[in-house]
Amino acid sequence: MKRICGLLFLLLIFLTSILAGCKRLDDINQLATTPAPVVVGRGEKDEREKSEVSREDETEPELQIGEIVIDYEPERKPVKVKGIYISAYVAGTPSMVDALLEEIDKTEINTLVIDLKDDFGRVVCEVDSPLIERLGSTRVHIQDMEGLMKKLEEHEIYAIARIPAFRDAWMGTVRPEWCIRYEDGSVFTDKDGNSWINPYKQEAWDYLVEIGIQAKKLGFQEVQFDYVRFCTETSMEDVVFDESDTRGRSRTDVISEFMEYVYRRLKQQGLFVSADVFGAIINSDVNADAVGQIYGDLAKHVDYISPMIYPSHYGDGYYGIDHPDMHPYETITAALQASRKELYFAREGQEHMAIVRPWLQDFTASWLTHYIPYGADQVREQIQATYDAGYDEWLLWDASCRYDWDGLLSPEDAKAEADWIAQSRAALPESSFVPDTAGAAPTETAQPSAGAQYTGLETKPVPTGSAGPTVGAYVGD
Repeated sequence: MKRICGLLFLLLIFLTSILAGCKRLDDINQLATTPAPVVVGRGEKDEREKSEVSREDETEPELQIGEIVIDYEPERKPVKVKGIYISAYVAGTPSMVDALLEEIDKTEINTLVIDLKDDFGRVVCEVDSPLIERLGSTRVHIQDMEGLMKKLEEHEIYAIARIPAFRDAWMGTVRPEWCIRYEDGSVFTDKDGNSWINPYKQEAWDYLVEIGIQAKKLGFQEVQFDYVRFCTETSMEDVVFDESDTRGRSRTDVISEFMEYVYRRLKQQGLFVSADVFGAIINSDVNADAVGQIYGDLAKHVDYISPMIYPSHYGDGYYGIDHPDMHPYETITAALQASRKELYFAREGQEHMAIVRPWLQDFTASWLTHYIPYGADQVREQIQATYDAGYDEWLLWDASCRYDWDGLLSPEDAKAEADWIAQSRAALPESSFVPDTAGAAPTETAQPSAGAQYTGLETKPVPTGSAGPTVGAYVGD
């Protein structure tokens, strides 16, 4: 009997071990098929800096089906930009950079917009990216990017990486399937021989995001997308777009989707994102449809929107001004009044709206029939018009990177001017000024009235007799 009991006891232990083993095997299988937590981003700023960031940049951790995603969006510290553009060639020449910084230190300039991807589609310095390496996109103009960024930091210069998006001669060579093409499959090129990336190609979006990520690694605080549009030359009438790519989307649809896509991903990297847009799209549906840019829609998907409102790029009669290039103050004021009016209506119901940071002209448009030489006075007139229109930030463009320093204030004078502007605006009645800041909600009392040049500081009559914008009136970038 004892022997039988002993056997039963051993059998019980054996069965218990089997059941325990099965339970352990189930646990192992569960662990093997459950995704591990993924840390997407983590803020690394100290508590003092955190207190200086607006609530707009504070986000809750994001949960996704099938995985745990801890998404701590890096905090971003905004800068009120007063900047100039420099090419990769200039940025890669230490003596030129030193000369620029010597002048900048005497002025109100605090920002440099620097090519990271040049106008021919080449990344201008070495980066650690298998995708960019695989495409062979790199053509080094800036040998010591680390040294350049360190120098800018020492001079307290805010660095913006310029990334021309869809005009890209290099992609026509290495990825023709990403490019706009004719019906026979050949790659479309513009009058300068440049191919253009097809904005409907999702894989090209990821490539541009990757360049933005590299900008962050290099030390840039912001990326600025230029050529965020379709080519507008008449030869575009002969190109074809595959329905499998377009999926019923218009040009304006896909450009807005692109900006929303890159903005969401690069913001998670801790970058500010801005976009350059045609000035003529501000009040022209015809021009907007041609280039694919709707001003108010794009402003919902970037931190800063930079309309290129160079007076030389408006045709005679635009805004009722006989020769816009000869009237820099009036042209900039009219363009920014139109900007404010359009964004006022686009802002309704929006939690986010971009801050306007216009590109201004610091070059002489000698190719025009009616033009004036641009120097210090014309630069200052445009800056003054920007302030009078209620805006605070601006960028100067000269492709040759030779700027009229005499048109700029010293740091001390600029500070005094900013204080005076703030006091002047604070003294205005509520109906006189609509704050143009991200997330600002419109008020009905602040709507610009018809027939008034809405400036934020005073009311001026709008020039009359304008024939309105015409197709092709706004030329170039």
